Order: sequence, then structure tokens, then C-alpha cells
Amino acid sequence: MILSMTGYGKQIIQLPTKKITIELKSLNSKNLDINARIPQGYREKELEMRKLIAEALLRGKVDLGLYVEITGEEVSAEINTGLVEKYMEQLGNIANGERVKLLELALRMPDTLKTDKDDIDEAEYLAIKNGLQQAIGTLQLFRKEEGEVLERDFKLRLKLLRELLQQVTDLDTERLENIREKLDKAVAEVKVEVDENRFEQELIYYLEKYDITEEKVRLKNHLDYFESTLQTENSNGKKLGFICQEIGREINTIGAKANFAPMQQLVVQMKDELEKIKEQLLNVL
Repeated sequence: MILSMTGYGKQIIQLPTKKITIELKSLNSKNLDINARIPQGYREKELEMRKLIAEALLRGKVDLGLYVEITGEEVSAEINTGLVEKYMEQLGNIANGERVKLLELALRMPDTLKTDKDDIDEAEYLAIKNGLQQAIGTLQLFRKEEGEVLERDFKLRLKLLRELLQQVTDLDTERLENIREKLDKAVAEVKVEVDENRFEQELIYYLEKYDITEEKVRLKNHLDYFESTLQTENSNGKKLGFICQEIGREINTIGAKANFAPMQQLVVQMKDELEKIKEQLLNVL
């Protein structure tokens, strides 16, 4: 099973005096990178929220947004007018719009409300924590569905690579005969006497340098290993990336030894399919 690093989760919490919206977005990244947009009054819980996200999502560029909208009477709360005006000014510089629309957008930005409350109500934070866990669950489901799409694509690419490898195998005898004929012709054109036994020994040695039997066997094994890794319980994009490097190494060696245009054309097709796999692997957890 593989998981994508792309995902989205959202949860809305309705409290007696507030509407709290939690949004999580995830994109591909080599490591875990969490960017949090949280109102100042909730910053004391940021580390705990980051820990919840890190334990569940493992890798990816994750954006956490916590938006608070006052829907009822709030203790000692007032609008941070200066900050709202600054937000409206910056939004107006980016895009023209009616002042009312800019105000609506500005009020959704962090720290637009000032309050004398020093501590977050525990019941409120528990609701936020539960909402965050639900948003994480939604994002994980999204990742799983995206991973299933990627897995189907990988299996298709592996099937094509196996078919191309079989075509390489089918061409191998013709390729070696072609090389042998070229050498025979070259010797004949020189018009000198040669020791047939010595010539045959040299020819065998020369053909062994172009032998790709080991490369074909290793390539098949790597393709099998890639597919079996897809079926493991845990998603491991880095491991699949390492296997891809080995697949590419064998394909390159076959191309270097081919010395036969029809086989080199097949190698180009194999490289193209492998490149498509590598591009998709960038998004695998």
C-alpha cells in the first residue's frame, strides 16, 4: 500500500460564542515541514498541535490554518483596528475590491481580535484538538485515495517495462549475430590470413563484453522488488526511489552494451517509462 503526500482536511467547530475552522493542506516534500497560521491567543498550544500532525502525517509540506470567528458575546473582546486596517491595505495592493469585501477577508486573518483572556478555555481547546484530529483523519483518507491512483499507474508502468524487457530478450540473439557478422566482414576486408581457432576465441571474448544476461536478470528482479514493495503495509516512497535508481542503472548498462539500433530504441522507451515513475514517486509518502 502506498500513500500520497497530497491531501486536504477541514473541520468546523461550532461553539456557543465562536465558530472555529481548522484547515490542513499537504503537498510533497523530502521531510516534514509544518507551516502554522494560528491566532496569537492560541499560540501556547501550537507545539502540541504540531506534535499531533507530525505523529500522524510523517512527511510532506503541511499548512495548518486555525480561523476563529466570533458569533456571540465574547469576554473583553475587541477588534484590533490597526491590524485590520493594515491587512485591508495589503489586500488592496494585491487585488482591487470593495472595502466591505476586503474587511471580510481581513477579519479572517490572524490576531484581528484582542481579548483580555490569558488562557485558552480547556473545553474549547479539547474541541479544537478533536477537530484537528478529525481534519487529520480526512487528510489521511485523501492521501490513501490518491495513493491508490498512483499505485495503479505504477503497476501499468511496470507492466510496460516488463514487456519492453521481453522484447530486448527476443532481440538479443539477433543482436549478437549482427555483431558477429560485422566482425567477420571487417576481418574479410582486411584480406589477411587468420588463425581460425584464435579468431574464434577472440570473437567469444569480444561477444562476452556485450553480453547483457546479468543485466536482464537483475532488471527483472528489481521490477519484481518494486512491485512487492508496493504491496507492503507501510508506504515507503524513499525505498521505492532507491529501487528506481537500481532499475535505471541496469537499463543504462543494457543501452551501453547494446550496439544494435533496434535494441537501443527499446532502451529509450524503457527510460521514458522509468522517468514517469520517478516523477510520480516524488509525491509518495
